[in-house]
Amino acid sequence: MGNSSEKTDSVLLQYQEYLNKKVVFGIIASILLFFLAIYSIAVGSFDLPIGDVFLVLLGRDLGMANTIIWNIRLPQVLSAIASGAGLAVSGAIMQIILKNPLGSPFTLGISQAAGFGAAFSIVVLGVGSVHSGTDGEIVVNNPYLTTISAFGWAVVSTLVILMLVKFKNAAAETMILTGVALGSLFQAGTTAIQYFADDVEIASIVFWTFGDVGRATWRDLLIITVILLPSVFYFIKNSWNYNAISSGDETAKSLGVEVEKLRTKGMLLSSMLTAIIVSFVGIIGFVGLVAPHIVRKLIGTEERYLIPFSCLVGAILLLASDTVARTIISPVVLPVGILTSFLGAPLFIYLVLRGKNYIWS
Repeated sequence: MGNSSEKTDSVLLQYQEYLNKKVVFGIIASILLFFLAIYSIAVGSFDLPIGDVFLVLLGRDLGMANTIIWNIRLPQVLSAIASGAGLAVSGAIMQIILKNPLGSPFTLGISQAAGFGAAFSIVVLGVGSVHSGTDGEIVVNNPYLTTISAFGWAVVSTLVILMLVKFKNAAAETMILTGVALGSLFQAGTTAIQYFADDVEIASIVFWTFGDVGRATWRDLLIITVILLPSVFYFIKNSWNYNAISSGDETAKSLGVEVEKLRTKGMLLSSMLTAIIVSFVGIIGFVGLVAPHIVRKLIGTEERYLIPFSCLVGAILLLASDTVARTIISPVVLPVGILTSFLGAPLFIYLVLRGKNYIWS
């Protein structure tokens, strides 16, 4: 009897340590995100004292600092956080559903489809005229028509993959390969449109396809947030079901999980979330691929924690990348999509070389 009690106590102690590790990770990641956000607000082509940032956020009127923070820096920082969280959780859900570490919005062709939609609107729908903004940057006229077109074509890519799931019962590998093919197809379509475009339209397309959270307005941020919050809530609510799917479809079905329904909803919702984000901030590759793998390596694969912590890590990754992009060769601002691609491409190659099952082995 004593041995049984000692074993129970040992198991409980191990489980408590298991939980404590995840709680500590969440606290550290949240603190890091907060201070990174404050730092990101303070730095740029015109640096602000950290103290002034806190004062302005608390309601003090410091003249020019107020304008810089409320009109430029804060919406950019919050857009980076929301976009990073959305792309990361979308990537995590796609990897769980497909049971493949290569699953992400970028590798499934959704981002490239949105880029094609933007190019289509600029050249075919006539939103391609540009003019100089107050700081000399290129501004696309009627950006919301561009957003709608980008979103629509991203949905087309999503529906193709969902039809493979529903009507052909496609394997995860087939969906990944289909996503790669769709990405190549839409990239070729974008190139073809650029070939027939004039100089001004090409400048517009290049401006849009460079991922840049700095272009997002308060209204754009609101729309992204309105889609992001209920999506994350749905994913967290179904985290136990995603855990069951990770153990295999047959196991999940034996536990009462409606696998096909859950997979279709998850793919559709994560793809829609990605399409909304990409349609507002442009193509930002590999955040959805990298963030979930970082979380898996640090705290394990349990979806109850993987989903919310992927949001945190994705927000940190994109915000850190955007901060570096704005400051590394200041006053020149690099598109954040360039840095995320430099970060994600080596990991993508590594995952291909290691094989699809390494992360769940």
